Amino acid sequence: MKEIFNKYNADFLKENIQQKVAIISNNSHQYAVTENLKKAFSLIDLTSLNTEDNTEKIKSMVDKVNDFSNHYPEMPSVAAICVYPSMVACVRENLTVSKLGLASVGAGFPSSQTFLNVKIEECKQAIEAGATEIDIVLSVGKFFQGDYEYCFKEIKEIKQAIGENHLKVILESGALQSYQQIWDASILAMEAGADFIKTSTGKQNPAATTDAIYVMTKAIKAFHEKTGKKIGIKPAGGISTKEDAMAYFAIVKENLGDEWLNSELFRIGASRLANNLLTDIYQKQIKYF
Repeated sequence: MKEIFNKYNADFLKENIQQKVAIISNNSHQYAVTENLKKAFSLIDLTSLNTEDNTEKIKSMVDKVNDFSNHYPEMPSVAAICVYPSMVACVRENLTVSKLGLASVGAGFPSSQTFLNVKIEECKQAIEAGATEIDIVLSVGKFFQGDYEYCFKEIKEIKQAIGENHLKVILESGALQSYQQIWDASILAMEAGADFIKTSTGKQNPAATTDAIYVMTKAIKAFHEKTGKKIGIKPAGGISTKEDAMAYFAIVKENLGDEWLNSELFRIGASRLANNLLTDIYQKQIKYF
């Protein structure tokens, strides 16, 4: 892994990242126009990952997604629905909107503390049930132990198991102890085959932060310059307001450019954000989802 890490220049980590992020975030209000709020809505992975989830609850969420265009014909759809593996079949059986991603968490989510063969089988079964995207968590314990080879092998084998379906690797950036670790985890995940890197499970505080996304987008840019591959980015956890959304929007635009501002390369993991964006766009209280 040392040879892999050495391929990438991370000199920017010596800079005052908090200051740079603060400048971008403070200026992000300029992007809070209707067009960009609609775009942010179209990037949402509408998520339900709760202990009390059941088929009745998930079907209700899917029905609202199916019927959304009848209520708001001038709005785009969300990018995807994200659920537990056991709920994937329910989404697939009831979803009628075309070109909508069906994401399942997997591989021992949210702590990634189970056997590799169990992780692989869970992800494969989620794909067989109808998922088109899998969100897994980096084995943070192994990462802290310095066992980067294991982390790399695990991600690579899971990616091989799910084939062409998108693999999002959650770094659990709030648990990582430095910008350097966020950078290293990002490089490791991308080199191992991640199609997206994602901040958080939403089960741990802090969840998504603008600092983490800044470092992760820098890693994505470096990886793209080295390999020509475009890797997606997904902030998730605690994102609920237009101000939150536009801060992440601004960082992605600043570090990666407009070509990343689409649902193929940029997702926002959120449950509350959808209603709040609708409220801001229509200038009245909306609680649709």
